[in-house]
Amino acid sequence: MAVLPDSRPDDDPRSGSVPSCPPEVEVRRSARRRRTVSAYRDGGRIVVLVPASLTRAEEADWVATMVARIERSEQRRRPSDDDLMDRARNLSDRYLGGLAVPESVRWVENQSTRWGSCTPGERTIRISSRLQHMPQWVVDYVIVHELAHLVETHHNERFWAWVDNYPQAERAKGYLMGWSAARDEGDEPD
Repeated sequence: MAVLPDSRPDDDPRSGSVPSCPPEVEVRRSARRRRTVSAYRDGGRIVVLVPASLTRAEEADWVATMVARIERSEQRRRPSDDDLMDRARNLSDRYLGGLAVPESVRWVENQSTRWGSCTPGERTIRISSRLQHMPQWVVDYVIVHELAHLVETHHNERFWAWVDNYPQAERAKGYLMGWSAARDEGDEPD
């Protein structure tokens, strides 16, 4: 098994852009695999499964092909900032009675210690691009968490009561805690 170094675009000052660094890639060779090559995303890593009979040059070509294929597919599915804003409006209506009305909601790449952040005075919400590969219900939780700051700025009982209107809040918190523990980061929403 080969593991290529982790490239983390979290400190990239450009917001909303696609990372230019290659993703972390794990190559798994299998003697049982004869002709097929496949790949999938596992958290922040792309796993490429190749036959053990491939030469290193063939492996490198297949890795580049499969990583590009996954990234193209993800780019097509990646919601835009406008999609994110629409989602936030829908979640506000559904779980916060429409009380949280943001001016903007956008993806950012410069959040390496937070999943999201909110500036209540400006009514702006920023969501870490690290969430783009996570399940939608996890992204929705972070959006609801940040929207709740537009209703109640502090992490007090009233704030958590708003967040807990989202039915998968506890499950999403656990998912993010587990992901953070696995990455040894200890991130939490804002």
